[in-house]
Amino acid sequence: MLLLTALATIVAAIIQRVTGLAFVLVLIGPIVLVYGPVEGVTVAVLLAVVASLTALPSAWPDIDWRRSLWLLGAGLLAAPFGALTATLLPETALLFMIGGMGVLALSAQHLGPIARQVNGRRGAIGAGAVAGFMHASSGLSGPALASFALGDGWSQRPFAASAQVIFLGYGTASVALRGLPTTTAPTDLLVLAACTAGGMLLGAFAARRVPLALARRVMLLCAWAGTLVLLARAVIALFI
Repeated sequence: MLLLTALATIVAAIIQRVTGLAFVLVLIGPIVLVYGPVEGVTVAVLLAVVASLTALPSAWPDIDWRRSLWLLGAGLLAAPFGALTATLLPETALLFMIGGMGVLALSAQHLGPIARQVNGRRGAIGAGAVAGFMHASSGLSGPALASFALGDGWSQRPFAASAQVIFLGYGTASVALRGLPTTTAPTDLLVLAACTAGGMLLGAFAARRVPLALARRVMLLCAWAGTLVLLARAVIALFI
C-alpha cells in the first residue's frame, strides 16, 4: 500500500508542478483510502506543504502579492472552522464530506459563468475564506482559488506562482490546527515527502515537454477515480 501511495504522490506532485494546482485533489482518494479520512487528510496537507516549499523558489519572481495576501488572509481566518468541522464529524460523515468536496471541486470547471462574478477584493475575500475552510477540512482549496483567478482575469503564470505561497500559508495553518500525523509510521512520511519533492522536480522537467491540456486531462482522470472510490467506501461504511 505504501508503494501505491508513493506512486500516487509522485503523479500528484508532477501535475501540481505542471498546472500549479491539484496536488491534494489527485492524492486525496488514495491517501484517505490507505490512512483514513482524518489521518489521510492530515498526511495530504503535510505533503502539500512540502510540495509548495519545493516549488516556491522558482515561483517567487512571478508571485502577485496584492491578490495573494487577500486570499491568504481570508483563508487563514476561515481555516479554524474547517479544522473544527473535520474534528467533530464521525468517520463515515467525514468520508462523504471529503468525497462531496472532491466532486464539487472537480465540477467547478463547469461553473464558468458563476466563477466570472468572483472578482475584485470582495471576490478574493470570499474565495479565500472558502479555500481556507476547505484546505483545513479536506485539503481541497485549489478550485476556489481557480474560480477567483477566472473571474478576476488572473493569467496562468502569476496565478500558478502565487498559488504556491497561498498553499504554503494554508498548509502551515492547517498542520498547526490539525496537528502532525499520529498513526502514520515516520518512515512512511519520509518516503512520501521524498516522493513529493522528487515528483516536483520531475514536474519541472515535464512542464517543458507535456502540454498543459494533457496534464489537466490526466489530473481529472486520476482525481475522479480517487473521489468515486472514496464515495463508494463511504456508502459501504453505512452498511457495515
